[in-house]
Amino acid sequence: MKVQPIADIEQKPVDMPGATKTKMRMLVGPADGARNFHMRQFEVEPGGHTPHHQHDYEHEILILSGRGVAMSESGERPFRAGDVIWVPPNEMHQFRNTGDEALRFICLIPAPKDCTK
Repeated sequence: MKVQPIADIEQKPVDMPGATKTKMRMLVGPADGARNFHMRQFEVEPGGHTPHHQHDYEHEILILSGRGVAMSESGERPFRAGDVIWVPPNEMHQFRNTGDEALRFICLIPAPKDCTK
């Protein structure tokens, strides 16, 4: 079992093309022996965004703080702290911080997938 403050986990810039002002922490992942799911925390500064991308697996997102818009093939959907987002496989998507504070969210993906490379 792992119990650890999020602040103690190293935060790294997301270096995927198209990402700006975005950092990630791997909260639970390969180093922990997680075989089914990986849990990550993203932080997007005001005006920043994740890359516009797609992948062959779904992922689940919980918005912890801030607000923004989720861009997808069907248009823009606003979100805020307390909202959940489900992204189906192969759907183009991007998350933009439209607020004046950091956007923080938890993202779950199936192991051993990694959409940050």
